[in-house]
Amino acid sequence: MDKQILIIILGTAVVTYLPRMLPLVVLSRVRLPEVFLRWLSYVPAAVLAALLAPGLLLPDGKLSLAANPYLLAAIPTGFVALKTRSMALTILTGMVAMVLIQR
Repeated sequence: MDKQILIIILGTAVVTYLPRMLPLVVLSRVRLPEVFLRWLSYVPAAVLAALLAPGLLLPDGKLSLAANPYLLAAIPTGFVALKTRSMALTILTGMVAMVLIQR
C-alpha cells in the first residue's frame, strides 16, 4: 500500500475519533448541571425532526402539503409509533402505508 494512502487513512481515523472521544473523556470527570442534562434529553427528538421534516414536507424540493404520499403515510405511522412504542410495528406500518398509497 502506498505510504501516502496509509497516512490519509490514519489521519481521517484520528479526525473522526477525536471529536467523539474528547467530550467523553472530559465530561466523564465533571458533574453536569441538571438543567443541562434536561436540555440534552431533547436533542434526539430535535435531530429526528430535523431529519424527517424536509423529506415529509419538501419531497420535490418545494413545500407540498396536498397529495403528498410521504406525509399521508406519516400520519398512520406516527399514530402507531405513539400508541405502541414498537419500532418494528412502526416501520411495518410505514411500509404498508406507502405501498397502499402508491397503488
